[in-house]
Amino acid sequence: MNDLSQHVSSPQKLQLEIAQLIIDTLNLEDIAAADIPADQPLFGAGLGLDSVDALELALALQKRYEIRIASDSKDARQHFSTIASLAAFVQAQRTACVA
Repeated sequence: MNDLSQHVSSPQKLQLEIAQLIIDTLNLEDIAAADIPADQPLFGAGLGLDSVDALELALALQKRYEIRIASDSKDARQHFSTIASLAAFVQAQRTACVA
């Protein structure tokens, strides 16, 4: 992780970690984690991810953060809409696992 992630608040750090995970998992080139706005859509006209990317990303998130993502959840699309929404979902899942 770059030095930038050490100087930001926890939600922002998690967003940067997830952005980097997206870059690494999907082999995105010529883009840095800090260059992806947290509110940019991940699919369609945004980052341009597709359903196969979503599956790969879900597996990577489950492995990295030890969370469960139900593919049949009606909220899955909403959770995967932006990096900010993914970070909020991951944080909520991690908090639920600790409680």
